[in-house]
Amino acid sequence: MATPRSPKPGPKGDADLGLPEPPGAIDGIRVGVGGWTFAPWRDNFYPAGLVQRRELEYASRRLSAIEINGTYYAAQKPDTYARWRDEAPPGFVFTAKAPMRIVQAKVLANALGQAEAFVGGLSTLGDKLGAVLWQFERKLDREDFAKFVDGLPTEAGGRRLRHALEVRDAACVDTALVDLARAKNAALVFTDSTDWPSFADATADFTYARLMRSQSALKTGYAPADLKAWAKRARTWAQGGEPDDLPRLAGSAPNAEHRDVFVFFINAGKERNPAAAMALIELLGK
Repeated sequence: MATPRSPKPGPKGDADLGLPEPPGAIDGIRVGVGGWTFAPWRDNFYPAGLVQRRELEYASRRLSAIEINGTYYAAQKPDTYARWRDEAPPGFVFTAKAPMRIVQAKVLANALGQAEAFVGGLSTLGDKLGAVLWQFERKLDREDFAKFVDGLPTEAGGRRLRHALEVRDAACVDTALVDLARAKNAALVFTDSTDWPSFADATADFTYARLMRSQSALKTGYAPADLKAWAKRARTWAQGGEPDDLPRLAGSAPNAEHRDVFVFFINAGKERNPAAAMALIELLGK
């Protein structure tokens, strides 16, 4: 059993975090939630009395990844990314949601300069940047979208970038989208949603799942059997396969020895998402 870490000393009034050894990736699988600031989590996830400025410090030692959602509304300054990087432990990673001003641009290809500037700032996260999420909520022009995806930068700050594409325009979710994503080595996001297209074609050397069915009435958000099913699917992805119980648009992906996997519990019964993530991490560790 790992030896618990001693918490960093804090100002008078800080809670004793009792920080454990961070879970880190398990066989290349990382599990987390969207963001770390949510008032209900102060009742069921964060210790009583924990000051808000230490919530990331705490969450990053209970989870192995966090999707930064605030960047959708405004990109942060490099100094902010650097502070987040330093507050999280070794082995932890962030993903970041691209700004709406880019993904909602009338002509996406014209926003590639902004996209490059955004990921340039993110590069301050260093090896704690896991992937960039591009969520497209509006109808897309296929040619324009293809130019945008093809033009996304492949590296920033000397590090290779990973791009995850969440396309909500059902008319564009087809085998052509799968081919486009595979050509770019971009992951198509599996949303596990009844509201948006949800397909699990493996298109990159990593997989990105955003699970949106947490239930407030369940202590761990998902029923134990459902969490076990997600643990099995995550392991299948990590081993280079594709779960046979999830829908796909195209034929099987090319063989892969391994894929890194990101699983985030997002939205739905949001107050339960940290518990769902920790329960899945526990299952994967067995």
